[in-house]
Amino acid sequence: MRRFVLGALLLTTGGLAGAQSSVPSFEGQVIYQVMPDRFFDGDPQNNAGVNRDDPRAWHGGDLAGLTQKLPYIRRLGATALWLTPVYAQQTRNSFGTTPYHGYWPADFRAVDPHFGSLDTFATFVKAAKADGLRVVLDQVINHYGYEAAAVQKHPAWFNGAAECAATGQKDVDCPLAGLPDLKQSQPQVRELLLGNADFWRKQGVDAFRYDAIKHVEKPFLDTLLARDRQAGTWTLGEWYDADSGTVGEWQREGFDSLFLFSLQAAMKGSIMAGQGLDSVANVLARQGELPRPGEVALFLDNHDVPRFAQGSLFEDVGQTRTKYGLRALMTLRGVPVIWQGTEIAMRGGPDPDNRRDMRFEEQWTPQEREVFEVARGAIAARQASPALSRGTLTLLKTPQPLADDLLLFTRQSGDQTVLVAWHGGKERRTYSLKLGSLGLPAGTGPLVPSLFAGQDAKLSRSGGYLHLSLPAQDAAAFRLP
Repeated sequence: MRRFVLGALLLTTGGLAGAQSSVPSFEGQVIYQVMPDRFFDGDPQNNAGVNRDDPRAWHGGDLAGLTQKLPYIRRLGATALWLTPVYAQQTRNSFGTTPYHGYWPADFRAVDPHFGSLDTFATFVKAAKADGLRVVLDQVINHYGYEAAAVQKHPAWFNGAAECAATGQKDVDCPLAGLPDLKQSQPQVRELLLGNADFWRKQGVDAFRYDAIKHVEKPFLDTLLARDRQAGTWTLGEWYDADSGTVGEWQREGFDSLFLFSLQAAMKGSIMAGQGLDSVANVLARQGELPRPGEVALFLDNHDVPRFAQGSLFEDVGQTRTKYGLRALMTLRGVPVIWQGTEIAMRGGPDPDNRRDMRFEEQWTPQEREVFEVARGAIAARQASPALSRGTLTLLKTPQPLADDLLLFTRQSGDQTVLVAWHGGKERRTYSLKLGSLGLPAGTGPLVPSLFAGQDAKLSRSGGYLHLSLPAQDAAAFRLP
């Protein structure tokens, strides 16, 4: 029934050009996430109120700086760029915090002066497109900022204490973190938010990341997603802590993608905390619940959770295991998302410590440079392999005694098959496993090196066995001849 409703919305929703002939896709893309204020300062003239010593103040990063640093992002190998909101924000602070992050909007169709202007945004989009980068913009559809003028000017637009007390849908009709909660069913609010999506499409945005969808009225989401689909706009929803079931449900409802938080938690536990790889295998085993597994957003960390490298007390350990995590991320089916700084294993605890200013090559330590080269090499290997970038994923039957330390799966596209091995052991080890028990065909093959540059990992097949020589705590990928 849901498919008929979605189809009807596609036909009846006005204001857009003719429907697209195909569903928007980001499969094969690698997204780099940027919080503009914490990335790079390209225009000192818009630095009013900047205090880089205060983690809750403006730090001066802007769209001009982001445009200047596009070559860095391309060198890393990312193919798409996700910006946290750049809207004009409330001008007063709340809770001792400036709205540097972009999630306290006052005007959804203007750029905050700290970031630049609509002209600066247009310059950025033009440069990004010239570099072959798709642009993903964060869209806030749940609320205004605490101090936004609209809160006083249009009280009927918002759910108040009475609505919250009376509702059975507390997540939807009550304020999130006390933010003024929009009634998306209110006609003016509905038209405002739908118009915002149209407005930013006209600015050249290719995709939207929708914030806090758990807290938004579903009928409105249905309409919004139908319009996005009709316009060919890829949609990425944020449902905090979503597992495979939640992601699958919302893909069926019209989102192209959601963040798979359950896999992020499993990877943090297994790779960074050494808790065993069976938790990752358990999440991957549920991929059948995903209508479009190649579109699901995969990540090690983001602006809402502590840094991945912070999972170890020791900086060198955090760096080593971040290398492991980055390579592992690039072997999975879905759309990898790298939060600025993860490619150098930046550290940081909960917000705002996880939003430290980005540092670039001239400021890196030799160890950070090594992490970057691993990230760059892993992305390059993924992009060069149809199987890794777009192929299906099939879990292999790893012997139970080895399941904590060894995870095996294949990625396949056309006639290309890649075998992936994640190794959680603390020492280098060679494994000899019966091909038949893994579900792989028998045969003899030459020694195969890892697809990841600079990695000493090897695979061979002989005598009915698969032989793997794997470094400690790392992920490797091998093209099967």
